[in-house]
Amino acid sequence: MSAVDPAQLSALVRRVVGRAMGARGHEGFAPSAPRPAGVHVAFESPRPAEDAAEMARARGADLVVVDDLAKIPRGGELVLRPGAVVTPLAADAARERGIRLVERATVKDSGRLRVAVGADHGGFRAKAVLLDELRRLGHVPFDLGTRDENAVDYPDYAAAVGEAVASGQADLGIALDGAGIGSAIAANKLAGIRAATCWDTQSAANAREHNLANVLCLGAKMLSEAQLLDTVRVFLATAPGGDRHARRVAKITALEARRPR
Repeated sequence: MSAVDPAQLSALVRRVVGRAMGARGHEGFAPSAPRPAGVHVAFESPRPAEDAAEMARARGADLVVVDDLAKIPRGGELVLRPGAVVTPLAADAARERGIRLVERATVKDSGRLRVAVGADHGGFRAKAVLLDELRRLGHVPFDLGTRDENAVDYPDYAAAVGEAVASGQADLGIALDGAGIGSAIAANKLAGIRAATCWDTQSAANAREHNLANVLCLGAKMLSEAQLLDTVRVFLATAPGGDRHARRVAKITALEARRPR
């Protein structure tokens, strides 16, 4: 009797499970037990790194199968790479659960922004309000956690946001914690990230125009809800400056090459 190829067996199990979940519809995506503290309000995984990987997979697979919809909430949106192929089972599951399948080019051409959002326990409540506002403005937010107010470590969530922006999976990022300082320090350790802690609309406009900031860090305990939302709106609406600003930011980027290995 010949040995079983693990890769072939895994592929077979994936196809069988995909068909079963497609037949069951949205019931197949319901959690079976209360979720522990961790990352993402809607995602199942309790670790930030896994949620970032799940976001990339859900938004970028060239072949979209039923499993790729498992982490997308009912009525949500899955942004596809141009030319992505959606399997019939996945298309049926998307229709049944009201999930919109949108090609990335459509998002870009419309002026909508893909925004990665992450928060520790101190920014959890503000994050929920912010996600609603981003959707109201017509943008496409990705919630990278945390899922409740149990204590977690802000560098994990700031890193998840920064990685999403640096990899091109998101256009901009927003990280929230109690003061907005620690998240900026953490995110700025990643190559290609320019994270700025902003406390009002003027600092947000300056961060975008003068410093070409691509991650906004906010102190949920330092700002009122109105101040926080106003700061976010200005940050998203301000265009990065050119000429002298870009030249100076290029010097910031050059500093990354001087980091000790």
